[in-house]
Amino acid sequence: MTKPFLLFDLDGTISDPIEGIWRSINYALDAFGFEPCSIQQISPFIGTPLDQTVNSITQDASKTGEIIAKFRERFSAVGYSENKLYPGIRKVITYLSDNKISLGVCTSKRKDFAKKILKMFDLHDRFEFVSGGDIGVKKYHQIEALLSESLIDQNTLMIGDRAIDLISAHKNGLESVGVLWGYGSKNELEAEAPKRLLSKPSELITLIM
Repeated sequence: MTKPFLLFDLDGTISDPIEGIWRSINYALDAFGFEPCSIQQISPFIGTPLDQTVNSITQDASKTGEIIAKFRERFSAVGYSENKLYPGIRKVITYLSDNKISLGVCTSKRKDFAKKILKMFDLHDRFEFVSGGDIGVKKYHQIEALLSESLIDQNTLMIGDRAIDLISAHKNGLESVGVLWGYGSKNELEAEAPKRLLSKPSELITLIM
């Protein structure tokens, strides 16, 4: 049986980014006179494109670009380092890599930030590539590009914690796996009919069995 290529989301799947995103968003909001938001307000937006997050919080698209630039000012300096690995995920990724399972990352986060985070955790070299997003780039476009460049094939499982991860896989004819330790609810993930729904990182091993 051919082993699948495992394509991982980053935020909410490999690491928990909420503290760095929350602090960096508030840093940017303060710079432009907006009220700070609570960490609970940020939680539903983890894993979604940054411009959508900013627009939803401010209800004002006129300064979105400037707010994002300010956000990135703090995030690139310190916010990225406030990420925390989910318990058990390092052991699983190391096991998969040591057993010659092909691994990649596909995240809405900008590529340079994603690589910086993975290097901080000493996991970057476990992945064959990192596909990062940017404003205006949809995750399903990223997967489409990976397929066209033959970096992945149809025997790929997209692993993520939000509906957008599963939807993006299905739009490209790939199967998906939802994980419940991130920011998407069970109902959100089940609605997109993933191949599997996993409750803890150790269960990722079963995807290659």
